[in-house]
Amino acid sequence: MEVLYSEKEIARRIAEMGREIAPFYAGKPLTLIVLMNGGAFFGADLARAIGQSFWFDSMRTASYIADARGAVRMETEPKLDPRGREILLADDVFDSGNTVEFCRKYLLERGALGVRCAVLIDKQVPGRKSRPEWAGFTAPDRYLVGYGMDFCEEYRNLPFVGMV
Repeated sequence: MEVLYSEKEIARRIAEMGREIAPFYAGKPLTLIVLMNGGAFFGADLARAIGQSFWFDSMRTASYIADARGAVRMETEPKLDPRGREILLADDVFDSGNTVEFCRKYLLERGALGVRCAVLIDKQVPGRKSRPEWAGFTAPDRYLVGYGMDFCEEYRNLPFVGMV
């Protein structure tokens, strides 16, 4: 396995992201929603890096693997009502953008004021239609593990991002 981003590089970049994101939400009713399971590590670290008061929640989605269109379904809804809130989605990796766009639409339809996305890795997938508002790193369109990203639910706990 090739280490793409080290534990030290990840920590430094997430701290920078917190400083970039915090002013955007100053004085706004922010709710950080972590997309589980992959976003757990990044979401927790980003929450500390933002360093201001906000609400914290999570949601879980799943892609229909057999569906070539990449259809996404809701597995668990956020506990907090998104109505009247600015939402920041936190996820481990942005590849096709299908999951984030599904969540964005879902939350806006339920009254969120705005929905933006912060990811650790912005994977360079050709032909995608959307982009995250904040990204820690870019990576080639390769299979990645570590720091929340898994292979058959393994390797999430690695403190670095590696290419398999």
